[in-house]
Amino acid sequence: MRKKKTVTLQDLSRQSGFSVHTVSKALRGLPGMSEETRNQVHKVAQEIGYRTKDQERVHAVERIPLHPHKPSRFKMVISDKYETFDLVPLILSGLQEKLSEYGHSIETVTIPYRLEHGTLQNWSKTHQLEYCDGVFVTPMIGRVQEAHLLQYSIPRILINFPGPAAKVDSVVWDVGTAIHQSVSYLLSKGHRRIMYIGNIDIHRGFILRWQSFLNAMKEGGLSVNPDDHMIGGLGGQQIWSAQLTEKLRQFQPSAILSAINHELVWIYHACSLLGKRIPDDISLISLAHAENAFVPELSRPALMIRESGIRAAERMLWRMANPHLPYEHTLLQGGFYEGSTVRVI
Repeated sequence: MRKKKTVTLQDLSRQSGFSVHTVSKALRGLPGMSEETRNQVHKVAQEIGYRTKDQERVHAVERIPLHPHKPSRFKMVISDKYETFDLVPLILSGLQEKLSEYGHSIETVTIPYRLEHGTLQNWSKTHQLEYCDGVFVTPMIGRVQEAHLLQYSIPRILINFPGPAAKVDSVVWDVGTAIHQSVSYLLSKGHRRIMYIGNIDIHRGFILRWQSFLNAMKEGGLSVNPDDHMIGGLGGQQIWSAQLTEKLRQFQPSAILSAINHELVWIYHACSLLGKRIPDDISLISLAHAENAFVPELSRPALMIRESGIRAAERMLWRMANPHLPYEHTLLQGGFYEGSTVRVI
């Protein structure tokens, strides 16, 4: 005999404050309501554990139990580099949202980016990841550290771009498309002298950003001289700021594409030293992780960071239920927020 739903459509209607008809339309993606209403219905449905028949079928097909016999305990390994300070909460929020639906829990553990002799072995003994039910590996933890974590026999999900022939499932926001969106938007506004700012080595995501910039500019019929762009490491903030100021003076760009989130304030500073204003004199697009309190109307591609956390949790549950299926790599593509930091020329 089929088990009756513990939460009904009527329960969802009562909890959300909308009619059964409205709730049903919202869940099926039908028109006739605001996005705010639709989002509120989905939020309440998630909070009270309501699932549509289609969602139940998907769980059955992918062998993911709706009601696990016991809660699982996961760990999320994060870097101690300051560049990840606003990245980690977004990923963790997505992981917690999805895992909590099934009664699972997750905790973060920090792995040192700079390794000394015996550091990794001591870290492994302290945190004993092999005794948890699965591990999420986040960006910028270091190649040696990542390789070490991917050797564990427990289920692993890489929230990053996978290396060649990586034997792991991965989920990550699509920075390549984000760069293409940004260049295309600048070109549509008449910009041809576009300066790229961002480190182009060490991390796979950084390398991909630069490659995508080169490809997008080539598609737009423009050549790129690397010497015109800020593509080196910081090497000390004062030195980097002085180098950027000189690059801006020499190249005279009409627009800047900042491919790394944390450099935004220093870009404004360098422009101000030259008497340049954004966007009056120089337009700006940045791959910000989220809305920037310093520049709330910043023109930017939407990076699906929190959504990657949600999808990574789903992929973890799928992998636990399907340990022998091939590895899969998922890219999440967002839209583009036009903002007000790009002008037409």
